[in-house]
Amino acid sequence: MDRQQQHVELAHAYLSSGSPPASATAVMQPNGSTRLVQMCPYLYRAAFKGRTEEVMALLLRQHAARAERYQQATGQTHSKADHFLVSGSAGIIQHGPCDILEVSTERNTVLHLAAEQGHDELIQELFLRFKEQSLLSRRNSALDTPLHCAARAGHNKAVVVLLQFAEDCGESIPILGCKNEAGDTALHLAARHGHRAIVEFLVSAAEEMATEVNNAGVSPLYLAVLSGSVQAVKAIISKCRDVSSAGPSLQNALHAAVFRSSEMVNVLLEWKPALADQVDCNGSSPLHFASSNGDHTVVQAILRAAPPLTAYRKDSGGLSALHVAAQMGHHYVVKDMLDIYPDAAELRDNHGGTFVHAAARAQASDVVCLAIRSPMLRAGFLDEQDRDGNTPLHFAVAAGAPGVVEALIRKGKVRTDVLNNDGHTAFDVATGSTGFFTMVKLVVNLVAFGAQLGPQRHDHMKPWSDHSTVEKIGKTSDSLAVVAVLVATAGFTAGFNMPGGYGDTGEASLARKATFKAFVFLDTVAAATSMAAAILFVYGKVSRSGGGSWKSFAWALQCMWVSLFCLLLAFYAALVSVETSKAVRYGFVVVCACMAILLLWTMMWIGTSTPKVSTILRFLWQSKGRHIWIIKRLYPHVGASVFHFCVFIATSYIAFVCLAVTIEFKPAHWGLGTSAPASAPSPL
Repeated sequence: MDRQQQHVELAHAYLSSGSPPASATAVMQPNGSTRLVQMCPYLYRAAFKGRTEEVMALLLRQHAARAERYQQATGQTHSKADHFLVSGSAGIIQHGPCDILEVSTERNTVLHLAAEQGHDELIQELFLRFKEQSLLSRRNSALDTPLHCAARAGHNKAVVVLLQFAEDCGESIPILGCKNEAGDTALHLAARHGHRAIVEFLVSAAEEMATEVNNAGVSPLYLAVLSGSVQAVKAIISKCRDVSSAGPSLQNALHAAVFRSSEMVNVLLEWKPALADQVDCNGSSPLHFASSNGDHTVVQAILRAAPPLTAYRKDSGGLSALHVAAQMGHHYVVKDMLDIYPDAAELRDNHGGTFVHAAARAQASDVVCLAIRSPMLRAGFLDEQDRDGNTPLHFAVAAGAPGVVEALIRKGKVRTDVLNNDGHTAFDVATGSTGFFTMVKLVVNLVAFGAQLGPQRHDHMKPWSDHSTVEKIGKTSDSLAVVAVLVATAGFTAGFNMPGGYGDTGEASLARKATFKAFVFLDTVAAATSMAAAILFVYGKVSRSGGGSWKSFAWALQCMWVSLFCLLLAFYAALVSVETSKAVRYGFVVVCACMAILLLWTMMWIGTSTPKVSTILRFLWQSKGRHIWIIKRLYPHVGASVFHFCVFIATSYIAFVCLAVTIEFKPAHWGLGTSAPASAPSPL
């Protein structure tokens, strides 16, 4: 038997010989049992590509001959006349021409394939030829009807043709209300994919379908919103009197619309403003969702259309929409909400915190600055305490937000001596900082503006320590020590291989040039500072005390910075000594620009939210008083860190000034015109 004429069984025989359910495609055998038969590959390809004539030829050829062979083989006439020849082995059904009831691997009939590919001519021909087979109600393994397939794929003509035939058969309402395995109707699928024309046609045919929800409790309107099709949303709400807006977890369509566009939000609010006040299973309203997203145009639209109580509604965690916007750092949204509902600033969460507490905890400096500048907030609002006695300053210090701390103290004029329920001030909370640079910046800001520790015995104070920082310093010192040795090696090598070579007397040929003298000086400084850095790295590595290790590491970094700059200047001086072209200067400008960018990036990385110069000066002034003992005991590295940071900045500025001066001078200024006197001509 030819392989293309052999069809493989897809399912076991039904236990009963009765009619199979609508979701299964079966073929009746002479013994009365039913089988699911795989679709012929030729028929599958023809249906998939929409070859109507070929499909009809495969389905209708030799119809009479098949019926005659069947009668001869069985000796009786069967009303069903499926025209299949049964082989002796069970489980295999062999046939000649194809049958309309054959199915694919996922139980798709020929009509499913035609609907999914949008072959409306083939759909018409199949319905007219095989109307008695009830193809419109056939289902595949996912319980999809052909109408589901056409609606999902967005084939308008196919959907129209299928519904027309369903109406002719009196099955339009059952077909439209038919749900697949996920509980989706054809309207659900069209709305999910944003097929506006199909949505309009389906709701016009049966507007009550807009109230149906699938197994996840999601309505077609919610799916249309998710698709982003405003026209599909308008089609549903304009053509249906009763529409469900349900979504998952008790959400409504407006919850999803806030993440799409303000136009979508306006359409839904004009249709039903009450959606703005509905909450999901977590007590979150659409305004909560919009505040978390940060689109202030959407927030404004909801605030204009929603009932006044919406702005004051809290979720199950006690957070209002203002709290959500503050902790997300959306200061424009906070400003809009305070402009419309200024008393919303008084709202407290379940822990008694205001929106400023939420902003400080989330390090949202823009929101904190907005609260500081707001004239509507009463005096002392920034010092409000929650149920644990914490002020926004406590939260800012605990979160490690130096910028927020400086804004609260400098501009907000908050009190720094407020005790929480544990008896701790904001300065006490700084001991919990986990990052070294964060701790330094917090302490500088707090000390600069006179922050006080809580009343406690000084002998019970434990100094701040971070063992991970010491370990990182030790690991980094190994690599940097190698770099320092390499820089020193480069300096020594350049010292023995002078630019320009040596004369007959052993003296350098360019010894009288200013550029050569500058090269010798810079190279000597680079070699000396790099050797000093290597020694300091080794000392810090073997030092047993964390303080000694850190201090030697800081000084070693300073020496490394100086050696690198001196080596760069020495290289330029050597080039100018032997080369007078402008390409040298321009190339050096590019190198210096790259160095400047690297320096700025390093400064930003080290000093993100670095205190201002005035704050550093205030810190240095305050450190001379009684704070110096506390700082040295609790935070022994802060004073040295500020000092080294200042030295780093000063060194960098001096180095770049030297680079700029070096580039500005022309080669003639470096004494290129002065050369060693020519030796006396040989009498020979």
